[in-house]
Amino acid sequence: VGNRTDLKYNVGGTDLGIVWEIEPGRYGLFFGDTYGADFKPNFAAPGPNGGSWRCNVVLFSEDTDLSNGLRIDDAATDGKQAKEICFGAKNTSGTGDWTSIPTAVVHANGAEYVHYMNIKAWNGWVTNYSGMYKSTDKGMNWERVGTVNFAGESNFGQAGYYNDNGTVYMIATKTGRSDTPHIARFRESDIEDPAKYEYWNGIGWIKGREDLAVPMFKDETGELSFSYMPELGKWILLYFNGPRYEISMRSADRPEGPWSDPVQVASGWQWAQLYGSFIHPLSKNGTTLYFIMSMWLPYNTYLM
Repeated sequence: VGNRTDLKYNVGGTDLGIVWEIEPGRYGLFFGDTYGADFKPNFAAPGPNGGSWRCNVVLFSEDTDLSNGLRIDDAATDGKQAKEICFGAKNTSGTGDWTSIPTAVVHANGAEYVHYMNIKAWNGWVTNYSGMYKSTDKGMNWERVGTVNFAGESNFGQAGYYNDNGTVYMIATKTGRSDTPHIARFRESDIEDPAKYEYWNGIGWIKGREDLAVPMFKDETGELSFSYMPELGKWILLYFNGPRYEISMRSADRPEGPWSDPVQVASGWQWAQLYGSFIHPLSKNGTTLYFIMSMWLPYNTYLM
């Protein structure tokens, strides 16, 4: 594809690539810990390597034909490189603010919103809190939304979003990859007011009672995304599952479920050290599922 993000934006190694539609024909991709043009995969110590560490960056694409790859067209920059969006102090002692990692992004209420987790220590994914940033200029500049905070042990610490004609659904887990998913919903105009969020308790939607949300199904659920697929008439959920070492897919008639049994869409035995599975919105145009997947050793992201 020839993106050369290393030369254009000083993005050589990164992960996640949470993709969302900003407006028809323009898409944002929110990446996690990002390293510069000097990045080189390290077999002795896989994962992040290199300089120019930014806790997260945003790139943009106007590519509407994914059959031949995904073209990167632009980035949110500081004039020199793709800039950090959600602040992270980069304190790697495990006692403070290590990094801020995006988990979900959505266009809602005329703006762009990213849900992120602020990590204290990676050993155990110890989380200080999860919060939100907002952009009112189509993803170029962002500011913290002070009204949205989820506690470090919240079941909504790591999330996925989907805007269904003005109702935003949020499927989420505790931070990490070993817990079960829960679901909330809210009007897009209420995205900055968690007191108005409604949580599914297995029977109905309960406003403002995060503690009453019940697991949607029992399975170890890592990084996730979900979407409605009009041609199938189904909701599709993708997530990383560690015990099966795969990206799993489930389907449902309604976002709260019941959800089908999991089906494997990518195996770690074929794609080593895989994780993350973020559905590209263009998937809604047909029956081909496109998603962004990470691999830990090359520490890079791929269109699948």
